Amino acid sequence: MISRRDFLQTSMATTALLGASGFGQWGRLAAQQALTQDQLLQFDTFGNVSLIHITDIHAQLKPIYFREPSVNIGVGSNRGAVPHITGADFRRMYGVQDGSYAHYALSSGDFEALAKTYGRVGGLDRVATVINQIRSERPDALLLDGGDTWHGSYTCYQTQGQDMVDVMNALRPDAMTFHWEFTLGSERVNEIVEGLPFAALGQNIFDAEWDEPSELFPPYQFFERGGVKVAVIGQAFPYMPIANPGWMFPEYAFGIRDENMQKMVDEVRAQGAELVVCLSHNGFDVDKKMASLVSGIDVILSGHTHDALPEPVLVGDTIIVASGSNGKFVSRVDLDVRDGRMMGFRHKLIPILSDVITPDAEVAAVIDSVRAPFEDQLSEVIGQTGSLLYRRGNFNGTWDDLICDALLSEREADIALSPGVRWGPSLLPGQDITREDIWNVTSMTYGAAYRTEMTGEFLHIVLEDVADNLFNPDPYYQQGGDMVRTGGIGYRIDITKPQGSRITDLTLLKTGEAIDASKTYQVAGWASVNEGTEGPQIWDVVESHIRKQGTVTVSPNNSVEVIGA
Repeated sequence: MISRRDFLQTSMATTALLGASGFGQWGRLAAQQALTQDQLLQFDTFGNVSLIHITDIHAQLKPIYFREPSVNIGVGSNRGAVPHITGADFRRMYGVQDGSYAHYALSSGDFEALAKTYGRVGGLDRVATVINQIRSERPDALLLDGGDTWHGSYTCYQTQGQDMVDVMNALRPDAMTFHWEFTLGSERVNEIVEGLPFAALGQNIFDAEWDEPSELFPPYQFFERGGVKVAVIGQAFPYMPIANPGWMFPEYAFGIRDENMQKMVDEVRAQGAELVVCLSHNGFDVDKKMASLVSGIDVILSGHTHDALPEPVLVGDTIIVASGSNGKFVSRVDLDVRDGRMMGFRHKLIPILSDVITPDAEVAAVIDSVRAPFEDQLSEVIGQTGSLLYRRGNFNGTWDDLICDALLSEREADIALSPGVRWGPSLLPGQDITREDIWNVTSMTYGAAYRTEMTGEFLHIVLEDVADNLFNPDPYYQQGGDMVRTGGIGYRIDITKPQGSRITDLTLLKTGEAIDASKTYQVAGWASVNEGTEGPQIWDVVESHIRKQGTVTVSPNNSVEVIGA
């Protein structure tokens, strides 16, 4: 049987496109458990254009622990395809040796033991070191930020994103696109963007009243690199007013707008673009579909779904690169562009192993400066964890189980709902839980913890709607994150069923009784997109709960039975 790697290389050969990944060498070094910074960053410079991709940092300035998901279900044509392969299957696919750095960086198995062995990941001062190393070899490399940058931490919330703006400016990106940034509110976003020293791109960011492209966010930017005319086209998150509160940015409209994307590709080609790069926050499956419909894109730098893939995926003549999240990885892509055509590439997904990479002093100083006014609040210990706390997985993570427990107890509710967002670092058993840790998994500008009444019928509708956002077989209808997390209820879900018939056997866990469609239940939740939602802030709810517990231990969550995965 032909191997995936052979198939990939054969596919590339049929299009006269030659590609290679630096993952194999990294995997061998990792297996020896003897990585140095020089080895980690080693790269044979190739071609004449270099791209550096970072995305979904979610305001994580300092090194963290971050566990990759153990469950990532694909549906439709993406069933069983990357990035919907996890654990041992993922490691076998890419030849990752168990127990290696590669295992730790890319997979969830044995996470606690490997984290204790290999330490934290990320830190934008370490990211800066990697970027500087690439620039020393390719001074005109393009640094491109895929968005979800000005969101996700205590300091980002308190400074309205200014901490991240200051640090990112020190990294000197060439362009970025957007998602959670807009939840700062359009007035603040406009203020920041007007002062950015680099391009803020979004071909799908339109004026909502006139349905015309926004003047503040140009669709593309040209760059001259390595004697090549490069066009970078921005693709912001398409579903902003659905997944996030549209009332925070009412003058803007979004959408995939792949017809307009094709128009932009044709336009830049007509202006002499020899290389077309899409800087995207669509999510990986949406990017795959867009690549199959829009011709002329050479590279898609994918964001939003937080996937970390050690090799690009080829769709037609387009390579799609996924660079993970939370500052855990940097992707380098070297391209050979000749006669107006991409002839080949070389790629490396670089893990930011914080104990291996020396921090850049200049960026470290900026980070310390923006955090200094808040250090006492950030470092205050609220409690300890006796369990691994992580977020990710299609149905639950222990951080979300803890948040649901807090909502049930602090808000005196029967049922708790927590959004299936993907951002948030992990904590190891035995670690202190600081205020910063709580904010890292709850910080947002609409964090009120509501308490309301819902009928069993309405609760079923809510779960069905969210399930369709995740498991609709057409990627263009997958409009959110993971499944809403639940506390106090269990259910059965058949992901192969159509919308409206996936969720059955809804049960109230404290009594074991079936949820009655006509009965009313007290439901607590947070992150409502509705304007005027009232309640205490979720970080205060969680902090109060943890203080009362002292040490929190989260029991295994078996309340959701998944069929058809």
